[in-house]
Amino acid sequence: METIVTRFAPSPTGFLHIGGARTALFNWLYARHMKGKFILRIEDTDVARSTRESVDAIFQALHWLSIDWDEGPFYQTQRYDIYNQQIEKLLETGHAYYCNCSPERLETMRKEAMASGGKPKYDGLCREKGLACGDDTVVRFKAPMSGTTVVEDVIKGNIVFQNAELDDFIIARSDRTPTYNFCVVVDDLTLGINMVIRGDDHLNNTPKQILLYRALEGKLPTFGHVPMVLGDDRARLSKRHGAMSITAYREMGYLPDALINYLVRLGWSYGDQEFFTREELIEKFSIENIGRSAGIFNPEKLLALNAEHIKTTPPRKLIRHLGPFLEERGIVCDDTEQLKGIIRTLNSRSKTLIDLADGAMFYFADKVEYDEKAAKKFLKPNALEPMNLLAEELEKLSDFSEKSLEGAFLKVMEATDLKLGKIAQPVRVALTGGTVSPGIFEIIEVLDKEKTLSRLRDGAAYIRENTEAG
Repeated sequence: METIVTRFAPSPTGFLHIGGARTALFNWLYARHMKGKFILRIEDTDVARSTRESVDAIFQALHWLSIDWDEGPFYQTQRYDIYNQQIEKLLETGHAYYCNCSPERLETMRKEAMASGGKPKYDGLCREKGLACGDDTVVRFKAPMSGTTVVEDVIKGNIVFQNAELDDFIIARSDRTPTYNFCVVVDDLTLGINMVIRGDDHLNNTPKQILLYRALEGKLPTFGHVPMVLGDDRARLSKRHGAMSITAYREMGYLPDALINYLVRLGWSYGDQEFFTREELIEKFSIENIGRSAGIFNPEKLLALNAEHIKTTPPRKLIRHLGPFLEERGIVCDDTEQLKGIIRTLNSRSKTLIDLADGAMFYFADKVEYDEKAAKKFLKPNALEPMNLLAEELEKLSDFSEKSLEGAFLKVMEATDLKLGKIAQPVRVALTGGTVSPGIFEIIEVLDKEKTLSRLRDGAAYIRENTEAG
């Protein structure tokens, strides 16, 4: 069986966005599912708009998503010799010719076609002239003037194009630089690409590319054109729909596996399953399950899926993603076990890594800052006795397991005749500064004995000071 070879071929004219990332992902998943090869190609022939910054941003986004490639990156600007050889081949075999029609003549032709309601296309004036190469000549492909070209698409089905609608398109400009459609075909042929999965905005280029494949005597790849990703108003996806560069989602606290899960579901399905691990996607991905209708981008669904991934990802794996967000807040923690404990207390209540980092801040504080309303409501004189009794009970404990902590609270409840909530809420404020937090036993277990006792003493001191001041 032939090895499947797919590719991702972005133009480095900006950051990697949702649509491009999904194209990369579909090709990568299919290659991994089929145990094939995934190639990265940088289509940088638009020299005026291509930048090194954009190339680096694309690499950065792919690395963050853990979309790795087996060959490349190949840069089109480094392959001009290969393109020129193939252009010469088409000229020699009569599949291409030189054209010296002026820009003014072409513009007049375009305007006349538009005025008559026709499609702007080259009229073939130079087709049979046999012109030689000159300073002002371009190279045009000699397209068939009749018949049809059929795109056999594994997603959309067969699509028929009338050759009469195509024209003798340019494959090399007057400065000898090759054009997009020509470079794509030569690259795919020479790199052995046999599966092309791309957005259906490329569909109109495909008949031209098929004609070039045949003229170059190359084997056609299998084509699959994926419907576009749209906003909820069915318009093409843009920033106003909440779609941003892939690296922006990283900065907003999304997990790469959550974003990958969501991107795949924008056009692909596996029954009613919504949540997928990366391993499950590789195992289950197939071309047959890519839909024919556009995917609708929904930021709320993405956020919900991210929350689910944060909740289910093992804490040890979350640490490396959480680390940069803690560092931004001035926290450097090398205690892996403590970090895992902190994550366990917060992951079920965090939608993003920003939520998780913000929620973790009270654990690292040298001195807890009390929320004014929380302190006024709970750090009152009637909380002083149970807080002091709890500190005494905790001081006696040799381990801070949940069972031991529960026993300490029960003794305080018996001694004060108070219910757990009456004791726990003032303690919560003393330990965290607020009224909303993970479970009280979880907090104490992670804070450890020394820090818990210190905060309880500070809470008791705060109550005494404010009682005296009152």
